[in-house]
Amino acid sequence: MPDTTRKLLIVEDDPGIQSQLRWCFEDYDVIAATDRQSAINELRRHEPSVVLQDLGLPPDDGGVSEGFATLREILQLAPFTKVIVVTGHGDQSNALRAVGLGAYDFYQKPVDVDTLQLIVQRAYQIHTLEAENRRLGDALGASPLDGVIVACDAMMKVCRTVEKVAPTNATTLLQGESGTGKEVLARAIHQLSSRAEKPFVAINCAAIPENLLESELFGFEKGAFTGAVKQTPGKIEVASGGTLFLDEIGDMPLPLQAKLLRFLQERTVERVGGRTEIPVDVRVVCATNKNLKQAMSTNMFRDDLYYRIAEITIEIPPLREREGGRLLLAQFLLNKFAKQQGRSIKGFTDDAHDALEAYAWPGNVREMENKIKSAVIMADGKLVTAVDLGLSVTSNPPSLNLRVVRQNAETQAIRQALQRTSGNISRTAEVLGITRPTLYDLMAKYNIRAEADVVPAAGAEPG
Repeated sequence: MPDTTRKLLIVEDDPGIQSQLRWCFEDYDVIAATDRQSAINELRRHEPSVVLQDLGLPPDDGGVSEGFATLREILQLAPFTKVIVVTGHGDQSNALRAVGLGAYDFYQKPVDVDTLQLIVQRAYQIHTLEAENRRLGDALGASPLDGVIVACDAMMKVCRTVEKVAPTNATTLLQGESGTGKEVLARAIHQLSSRAEKPFVAINCAAIPENLLESELFGFEKGAFTGAVKQTPGKIEVASGGTLFLDEIGDMPLPLQAKLLRFLQERTVERVGGRTEIPVDVRVVCATNKNLKQAMSTNMFRDDLYYRIAEITIEIPPLREREGGRLLLAQFLLNKFAKQQGRSIKGFTDDAHDALEAYAWPGNVREMENKIKSAVIMADGKLVTAVDLGLSVTSNPPSLNLRVVRQNAETQAIRQALQRTSGNISRTAEVLGITRPTLYDLMAKYNIRAEADVVPAAGAEPG
């Protein structure tokens, strides 16, 4: 029987070699892919500890560009996964290049079964040891919310809500743009709950094809469909006692929404091809970057399911709205990646600070992670520059001089108040909470004239 705890992803487009490798690793839970896209899909779906990857992949069968692109994407998505690249005979330079990019090891064809099995076995042992070290390091650390940078009222509210919700069994919905840290907060809810010692099982509803998602969630019986060679529990069963995280719940197909709703009501699952109802005790946390209420209005998301999963709703603000938090988060990430890469980089240049503050961050925290990790690798000096980050330098960065900031704020407030009152000085002073003489002094100081800066409403007269 294959060991389902040891998942091995084999990325190989040659059917003969793929078959040989399957036979070679029959004691493992083998998943196969033939190109980059299918490899990434299987990586997201199964999260294997070890990947055995050929460098010659379609459409570049005669070269290695597609193979290296696949390697980079695998390491970006799953940096702790051990990737063993398989190269042609005598192709030493590409093998060393792959290791330089982050591959765990390499092996040259033709395949020698004993040698390859030993390399893969050692990769699993190293992966297991590293995972245990990370687990112990996390256990010795502080709160699961460490690393969530709180420098604005909105994020403070999010963290307080997480701390209140975590000890309960309330089904929770996390709403926010892609890359805002929804899974980080979902894991924090799990770690702060009484279920922390039980499994945390995550599934991305958008990453799995519609025809496979049902069997992934609910499991299947042997013979339920072509390829169902053994009875397999679904993610819901695997998470029993712990937490099930349904990411991108807004992409779940309507037929499956009905089945999920029934599970949430009855707390039992029925495997595909089965007739037995299996009770499951699991806490459910969902996340989405979609507007579910809008999806409900167009009948793309069930109303009854929404109210079932949104017992508690937590809105996560995008990075561009976290005033004061961008530079703190950037420095946190810089320290983290500098330590990982063994670089003695201490901080950012002034132009990098200005660029970090001015950039809109459409990809949110995930985009910042990628840019800073790349900058740590590429930086030549002790400080990361805007060029290292791949960001343009702002020509007019915002001033931090308090006198200038106060002057700009007062000028803007006076102009807006004058506009609101149609230039009436008495009412403007009242709106601003100051006396008329003080208002006149400020208008003279900042060269503001009611008749020049305000277009009065019809019939209104400045007072």
